[in-house]
Amino acid sequence: MFVDLPLDQLRAYLPARDEPADFDEFWARTLREARAYDLAAVFAPHDAHLARVDVYDVTFAGFGGHPIKGWLLTPASPDAPLPCVVEFVGYNGGRGLPHDWLLWPSAGYAAFVMDTRGQGGGWRQGDTPDPAPGTGPETAGKLTRGVLDREDYYYRRLYTDVVRAVEAAATHPAVDAERIAVAGGSQGGGMALAAAALAPGVRYAFVDVPFMCHIRYAAQITEALPYGELGRFCAVNRDRVEDVFATLAYFDGTNFAARASVPARFSVGLRDEITPASTVFAAYNHYAGPKEISVWPFNGHEGGQSSQSLEHLKTARKIFG
Repeated sequence: MFVDLPLDQLRAYLPARDEPADFDEFWARTLREARAYDLAAVFAPHDAHLARVDVYDVTFAGFGGHPIKGWLLTPASPDAPLPCVVEFVGYNGGRGLPHDWLLWPSAGYAAFVMDTRGQGGGWRQGDTPDPAPGTGPETAGKLTRGVLDREDYYYRRLYTDVVRAVEAAATHPAVDAERIAVAGGSQGGGMALAAAALAPGVRYAFVDVPFMCHIRYAAQITEALPYGELGRFCAVNRDRVEDVFATLAYFDGTNFAARASVPARFSVGLRDEITPASTVFAAYNHYAGPKEISVWPFNGHEGGQSSQSLEHLKTARKIFG
């Protein structure tokens, strides 16, 4: 069933943003603190049993200098630096195995896949612990970890890792640092939005069915997970609801969208109960850079799947060759 506003209303949907006055200062300070640690990017050759693809097991310093894992895949023995797509993973997933990520190297690009700290137990394995868990109460999952304090909140660490991943990818000699795109779906889409706003050197953003956008409204209109975690947390911590959403405003994709200037392609499913279409369009309509959106009327959170991937490949050819 269609679970949100009609499409003509969605295209015009531009809700007010809940933007903290010190949003920019908070992120400038957070990234400054992260960059005090040596990036220390290590690319160890990895035998993935792929004859036509070179694979590297990556480790770099994320938030707090914590070691974050990833994969770098390139076509075998490239003769010149390549455009690179830095990809982020959906909620509860990790970096998985190298052969999970063959789309971009098959098309002639480098692919840098960031593992997601503390995740990877839900649907694709991960290898990166989160050594600095947030304090205070939380419900299952990561959405409420440390949510009562912006300094301790899980997504402060994760979005810092995102920026450092882009910086790490740019250091490899097989990567053309002037031609880096970011990509992801669901949570990964929210991470790509944050990267588009915060990470220097990003030239394009592929943002599919993004999570963490228009968050308070999302928690009001859907009980589907992960937003359902917020509803349960607020039901129990009913005297701290305003504290919860005061923290989340620093991590809302609509605020990152308003600061992003690089071209972007979004996607949305009109039957999506996990990231409802109005929350996606809230970010899309606030997005400050050139933008396009693929609308999949009869699809849910899966969006356009392989059809959307084909759109990404066509777009990459236009912008990177």
